[in-house]
Amino acid sequence: MKSLLIFGFGYSARALALHLLAQGWHVAATTRSAAKAEAMRALGIAPHIWPGADMRAALAAASHVLISAGPDAAGDPVLNALAGEFAAATHLKWLGYLSTTGVYGDAGGGWVDEDTVRVPAGSRGQLRVEAEDGWLALHRANGLAVHIFRLAGIYGPGRGPFAKLRAGTARRIIKPNQVFSRIHVDDIAQVLAASMAQPDPGRAYNVCDDEPAPPQDVIAAAARLLGMEPPAEESFESAQMGAMAKSFYGESKRVSNARIKAELGVNLRYPTYMAGLRAVLAAEGNSSPAAPHSDS
Repeated sequence: MKSLLIFGFGYSARALALHLLAQGWHVAATTRSAAKAEAMRALGIAPHIWPGADMRAALAAASHVLISAGPDAAGDPVLNALAGEFAAATHLKWLGYLSTTGVYGDAGGGWVDEDTVRVPAGSRGQLRVEAEDGWLALHRANGLAVHIFRLAGIYGPGRGPFAKLRAGTARRIIKPNQVFSRIHVDDIAQVLAASMAQPDPGRAYNVCDDEPAPPQDVIAAAARLLGMEPPAEESFESAQMGAMAKSFYGESKRVSNARIKAELGVNLRYPTYMAGLRAVLAAEGNSSPAAPHSDS
């Protein structure tokens, strides 16, 4: 039986787990929470409370591993704790590390691909670069079947603009030439599954849709789907925001997804944000948007 071990059972990891469970895989995952472990068990996922549990047996039983836990100031927590065990895990057919397109930093609205030099704009991006390099070093030194996935902005059911619009907290902050790429969580699962089916150790992949767009356009489209007036525009220069929110606007780039299509044969389920928003609205229990709109 194919067996996936997940370190860090987050939003994207959950989508992949459910996808593979439906195909008969055995799935195990780590969590820090006993309550979350019970919820995972109810889904058919074998939970491990970690840090704390001895992961050597679980790692030995796995054919595939997904690293979804992000780094902190001390670095990558999985590498820090288990680098030696992974160096010896040459039985693994595939290991995926979930990174971010933030490793590229700011491109001034231009295009980036997997060969673009990584120049992260802040400490969070730098920590991701260091984590990528740490996993790839294990690949080069020990033959570990590492694959890097640089995720764009993630959205999906329960994680999108609709709740903010309904609550009246959504904002349309306008910064000229500000563009982001994004990806529906179901397409993340699809890309990861495609890579598992045809491993290429050492390879990196951007995971994003076909339509980089200004964030205010996405908010406006979501508002129209709810039959609401979009929030008023605010200029970036005068908008009141915290440091974290401002840093979000410090990078502008269009991310190419050509590699996942050419090498993995991926046909995105939601290639545009409008297609993805409609799917999210339907999944959240409102499948009757106010009026049809173009996907352009």
